[in-house]
Amino acid sequence: MLTEQQIHDALSQFKLSQLNTDLVSAKAIKKTEVEGNKVSLSLKFGFPLGDYQQQLEQEVSEYLKSQFPDDEVTIKTSWRVEAHAHPAKVQAMPDIKNIIAVASGKGGVGKSTTSVNLALALSHLGANVGILDADIYGPSIPIMLGLQGKHPESTDKKTILPVENHGLQSMSIGYLVKPEQAMVWRGPMASGALQQLINDTQWRDLDYLIIDLPPGTGDIQLTMAQKIPVTAAVVVTTPQDIALADARKAVTMFNKVSVPVLGVVENMAMHTCSNCGHQEHIFGAGGGDKLAQEIGVELLGSLPLALSIREQADSGEPTVATDPSSAESHLYLDIAQRIAAKLSLQEKEFRADFPTITIDNN
Repeated sequence: MLTEQQIHDALSQFKLSQLNTDLVSAKAIKKTEVEGNKVSLSLKFGFPLGDYQQQLEQEVSEYLKSQFPDDEVTIKTSWRVEAHAHPAKVQAMPDIKNIIAVASGKGGVGKSTTSVNLALALSHLGANVGILDADIYGPSIPIMLGLQGKHPESTDKKTILPVENHGLQSMSIGYLVKPEQAMVWRGPMASGALQQLINDTQWRDLDYLIIDLPPGTGDIQLTMAQKIPVTAAVVVTTPQDIALADARKAVTMFNKVSVPVLGVVENMAMHTCSNCGHQEHIFGAGGGDKLAQEIGVELLGSLPLALSIREQADSGEPTVATDPSSAESHLYLDIAQRIAAKLSLQEKEFRADFPTITIDNN
């Protein structure tokens, strides 16, 4: 007769591409029942599955049937995003399970566009997502979300409500100042404003808060890493050598402040001519993969240099929101799921589960 151990041994050879590990090592197997030739398996994951859930059930079922052809297999999957520990041990924030910083050492690599579309992709997969524009001097999130000119509301005159569109909760200094107003502030003032933006916003039950960091490794980045409970980081780069050099600095910064880097996203990797279909690596080829290997992290994915991505972001209708079935959107969705899956393997934050204990002498 088939045993649970045989099933677990078989599943220890089934590797998920998103997790880059097998189901047993990922502790995804929650319940196994064997009755005669009938097998019932319950799997639970710590990242949003979205439309992949049904496909995953089919893949696991077909795999087990190939291993045990005489048995009937039933698969049930579920997922729940957990809060994960932040290495700096900063006080966890209420209503935010995980904070993911999206960074680049250099400006102009499409980091904000990537941040917005990755946030939308996580939301499309089923997670509750917010995005914070940490670029005090050049906020762009209001434009990309079609919210330019909008102002946040306050219910208590002390905190503000996030501004919402496309299913995302968002906050930016761009909501609080006029579009043409320049923020002529020194570093400490900008850092203080950033802390207020994140702490004084009434975020609501977020699985993930994506923080779009400005380029560089200065005051804003250090404030984010040392004062805010950042769970992990993602680095965006283009394949060209000068962008890769600056991306290495961003990774070094996160290593120094003990924030794990989940991987590298290569943007503008390739351009496809709209007339003839010829593909060309305008900024070079293989740079993102080379960087990922050098610093010992995963290349999460490569995104094309596409006119539609730029046009949709500028019009306030980002790619994943406007055309979720497009090839570009599928790339964002795949990268977002890889990010969430890798994060799910990190140590969980148990302190958020403990109730507050008070002592009353009466």
